[in-house]
Amino acid sequence: MGLLQLDEPGTVGAKALIPNPALRPFQFLIGEWRTTGTHPMVPDKKLRGTTSFSWHEGGAFLIMRQQVDEPSFPDGVAIIGSDDGAGTYSMIYFDERGTSRLMEITSGKGTVTWKHDDPKFAQSLSINAEGPDRLVSKGRMSNKGGPWEDDLSQTFERAAPGN
Repeated sequence: MGLLQLDEPGTVGAKALIPNPALRPFQFLIGEWRTTGTHPMVPDKKLRGTTSFSWHEGGAFLIMRQQVDEPSFPDGVAIIGSDDGAGTYSMIYFDERGTSRLMEITSGKGTVTWKHDDPKFAQSLSINAEGPDRLVSKGRMSNKGGPWEDDLSQTFERAAPGN
């Protein structure tokens, strides 16, 4: 009895590798983006990097990959999906430090916000489209239930078209 090769045509579950219509509001994110950002931890530094958003598993999910070209900021990856019954979106995030977070997502026309509510460390990030080739994000964070403060905020310039 041989091992099942899941990366070949005829894969188990292949019929489910189709676009998820609930994720249409995220279409504006699709593509590769050059980022320039700021963070209060390094106030005099422009933080450059790359973020990509692409359809995963035929469009059943959205995958985000990000890197900031500054060693103190981790590279990360996230998968975004939907819950049709609840009418909600979620993101599961993981980065090179081994940090994993589950985030709630809300969306509107040309906007998306994800939040991680944890009494030890809470985060929020909103991304707004300022046209087809430019996005602007605003990050916020709260340590140990303290006041909300600025976190990583970025401008995204399209580097490659979306699908």
